[in-house]
Order: sequence, then structure tokens, then C-alpha cells
Amino acid sequence: MPIAVKICGLSTAAAVEAAVAGGARWVGFNFYPPSPRAVTPQQAAALCALVPPQVRRVGLFVDADDAAIDAALAAAPLELLQFHGRESAERVAEVRVRFGREVIKAVPLAGPEDIAAAGRYEDVADLLLFDAKPPLRADALPGGNGLAFDWSLLVGTQWRRPWMLSGGLNAALLPETVRIFGAAAVDVSSGVETRPGMKNIAKIREFLAVAGAL
Repeated sequence: MPIAVKICGLSTAAAVEAAVAGGARWVGFNFYPPSPRAVTPQQAAALCALVPPQVRRVGLFVDADDAAIDAALAAAPLELLQFHGRESAERVAEVRVRFGREVIKAVPLAGPEDIAAAGRYEDVADLLLFDAKPPLRADALPGGNGLAFDWSLLVGTQWRRPWMLSGGLNAALLPETVRIFGAAAVDVSSGVETRPGMKNIAKIREFLAVAGAL
């Protein structure tokens, strides 16, 4: 069965079109201003216009307030909200109800204690996204750092919610990663870039082709 893929941090028409043509299940638009992948609500609206109905549009936020989410939704027809910061389970539940959108909650992992902590989001998020904890640097982004976590942490775990794997993935690593850990869905950003914020069209096509053949 082909692996469902989310291409995140899209900021150009060419990258969106490549993701759609290659069979991405989700396309992600980043609304976190410090990120080199960030787009404005108006830019996201133009990019969303290129996305057909069968591909779902995701807005990524990091500890955003209601006003920032409102502004994005007023301009761009986003179907899912992804929270990639320190949002509590209570906050995730609140925004899910307030904005009437499905929610993806990113959970940073580094050790067994993080697996245990992830459970608090199972009752409030529609989808969990497991990513590597960011490096301990002042300029580190919450995600998209091209870092992998110890994926073996997920071996033998059972989740009540669907989940996707992220963190350091690329086309070369994808087949073995999926085989070992059984991920049905993956998220990629830095793994299909030439440099942070610059998507590589050939890499997007290659990643999606590999996922489609699994």
C-alpha cells in the first residue's frame, strides 16, 4: 500500500504543483515567521488555489494566538491545523473546537519519557506527528531541522490515533524506515530541499515516487 505523504513548508507554485502531481496526500504551509519556509496568509491563499480537492491543505502554527490563526483562515482555505510548538492538550482541544478544523499535533521525541508524554494528545488531536526534538540552540526551529530521532522508540507502541513519522527523512531512507517502523504516513520538509526554505522539485518528485512504490 502506498505511503501517505505530507510535503510541508511549501512556498512556491512550482513546489506545490510538484507535490500535487506526485501524489502528496497533504500540502503544508508554514505560518511561523522565524522559519525560512514561512508564508503570509495572502501567499498561502494563492498557493492553496493550486491544490485540487483530493489533496488536503494544512496550516502549520507554533504557539500561535487566536488572532494569527484567524488571519490565516480568513485568507486561505486550510482544512487542517498543525501545531508544532509547546501547545498543551487543553489548548489543542480549544482551537479544534473554536476553528472547526481537524488538528495535527507534532510531538517532539528524544527519549522514552517523550513517548509517555505524547499520550496526553490522543484524546484531543486527530493526528499525531512524531518529530525529533530541536537542538539546544537559540536559533533552532521547532521542526524542519533535518534531524532524526531514535525511531526505535516507536517500536511496539500502540496509538489510538493515526500518526505520521517525520524528522530527517529523505527518499533514500524512506523504504527502510517504513519497513522497520510500519509508518503509514510520513511528513517531509528539509529532506526535499536544496537549502532551508528552498524546495527542490526533483527531490519532491523522487520522494513521492519512492513512497508511491512502497
